[in-house]
Amino acid sequence: MTRHIVLGNQSFLVNIDRWLQVRDIYFPHVGQYNHLIGHAHRIGVLEHNELSWLDGQEWERNLCYENETLVTDNKAVNKDRQLSIRLKENVYCEDNIFFRKMTVRNDADRKRKLRICFHQDFHLYGDGIGDTALYHMEKQAVIHYKRSAYFLIGLADSKGRPVLDGFDIGEHVTPGWHTPDNPVAQGEVDSLLCIDLELGPKKETTFTYYLLAGTCFDEVYALQDRFLREGVDAHLRHAEQCQRGWLGAVQPDLKKVDKRLQELYKRSLLIIKTQIDKGGAITAANDTDNLQYNKDTYSYLWPRDGALVSIALIRAGYPEYAKRFFLFCRDVLEKGGYLMHKYNPDKTLGSSWHPWVLHGEHSLPIQEDETALVLRALDIYHRYTKDDAFIREHYDDLIRPMGDFLTRYRHPNGLPKESYDLWEERRAIFTFTTSAVLSGLVAASRFAHLLSDKKFCQSCDTGFDLIKKAMVKYLWNDKDGYFRRGVSIEGKKVVFDNAMDASVYGLYAFDVFPADDPKIVSTMERMKEWLWVKTSVGGFARYYNDHYHRVSNDLKNIPGNPWFITTLWYAKWLIRVSRTKEDLKEAKKLIDWAADHSLSTGVMPEQLDPHSGEPLSVSPLTWSHAEFVDTINDYIEKREEIG
Repeated sequence: MTRHIVLGNQSFLVNIDRWLQVRDIYFPHVGQYNHLIGHAHRIGVLEHNELSWLDGQEWERNLCYENETLVTDNKAVNKDRQLSIRLKENVYCEDNIFFRKMTVRNDADRKRKLRICFHQDFHLYGDGIGDTALYHMEKQAVIHYKRSAYFLIGLADSKGRPVLDGFDIGEHVTPGWHTPDNPVAQGEVDSLLCIDLELGPKKETTFTYYLLAGTCFDEVYALQDRFLREGVDAHLRHAEQCQRGWLGAVQPDLKKVDKRLQELYKRSLLIIKTQIDKGGAITAANDTDNLQYNKDTYSYLWPRDGALVSIALIRAGYPEYAKRFFLFCRDVLEKGGYLMHKYNPDKTLGSSWHPWVLHGEHSLPIQEDETALVLRALDIYHRYTKDDAFIREHYDDLIRPMGDFLTRYRHPNGLPKESYDLWEERRAIFTFTTSAVLSGLVAASRFAHLLSDKKFCQSCDTGFDLIKKAMVKYLWNDKDGYFRRGVSIEGKKVVFDNAMDASVYGLYAFDVFPADDPKIVSTMERMKEWLWVKTSVGGFARYYNDHYHRVSNDLKNIPGNPWFITTLWYAKWLIRVSRTKEDLKEAKKLIDWAADHSLSTGVMPEQLDPHSGEPLSVSPLTWSHAEFVDTINDYIEKREEIG
């Protein structure tokens, strides 16, 4: 039930599944609010009182985007009924308009009359309580509204004129030739719009379905007037120009990779952009099928995900999105200089399962790496943009408070204090977190030096030295030759967690150790030995005995499900240690693995079924696409370095 198509303009996001059903509609923020929460908007064809929905088994569907755009070229074919439908869809880049230009072809040798039906099942603000839906005669449209969310739905013929041959509004409405035409309903309501087509043998016709989002009647009325006046073709052309033009900012020389990877790199950038809210929130994912797993979604900003996605975007040539993200972090930063677990796109605090008390004492419910990695992302932003003014402006309200927190939040032995791991499952002192903290301190020290803040610079440098010495002392497993997942301090006792976790990649990725340091080489070799999934699917698990969406207890061969990000982390290490083109071949295989296991549309899920390779959990995962982009960034840089 993954989302094969995502369309958005940073305030209006529409997700479409493999059955050509609209499954999520977010407005006015990306990730907030979802006005469907997974309820499907469907398309049906009615002929001789026989109804066929496009999600039925009798239809063959092919979904794809046009190259270098978010304009779709989706098709549905029903061989038995001798019908084919082509859909060119988009969310307009400048206005909150979702449209589907549809071409219906009669493949039979006879004249036919068809009714195409569009079913809307809104649950405004995610609950469906107190919604209103109405038919507007003058606008020839149906409008669903509640509070500040208004959705106008209409149809236009091939000449751009509004047309509505049938409609119904109520509870569980069904298509028919004689639509009841109920003009209004309230509560939990759905709606139906129909257009009648008369097609000659082997003939086709085109019309448009459109759905407009606004905050009041006047806003959606004005959108409809403009859309119908300018026409769907003009909107399609402008959308294509806008999206292809946006990709013109790409900085890496993509000619250093093959055409398929060039296209997937650009597709990933476009998909990442749809997951970023205009207010700066970089949401993790917006596929609400995950509600079935834990009654919550991924529609939040995790500062860690946001920081790592920002780094990929900065290096790709899009630092402006990182800048908005940093301002978001400034606005939500706690007085103590740390960031909380996760946030809603409107900057309110997100849901959390981290407790505020431990062993009868107050405990910070944080993942310290989330604060530290924002500093690292700021450092990379400055290195690429040389934007001294931004650093000076936000040194006192963002940079110094976070750096101060990192220097203070540690044990007397030098280790950072306990916090939750990046997988959000356990509380301890982790190799990943410690690596992130060290990287954050390096960034804070650089900025302090830039602003001649000598005292703070010295504090950061001292903290770095103490923490790195403690890291080697406590997190390095000298007996077995690898960095363990973590340790915890229990009274005066140090308890070791010797599990192998793919997140140890942070040791080299955050420049704590050179990638070819013997300790890192040994650790990464152990990582492959223990976490590679030994099935035909392959890929790297997060850690041994991973329970999340587990489908197999064969831990010897399947330590956990393969994830895109963990597999690409290993590829990044191989790139770092490569010295020749020949050395890069193994890394290229893992990059190709990510491409091979993406959906047909280029969408990358979070993880895969280790037997079938089918996507599990959410799709798309913003982090998966960001790691792909950043791995290609690394690969191209290494190719240029090798020559």
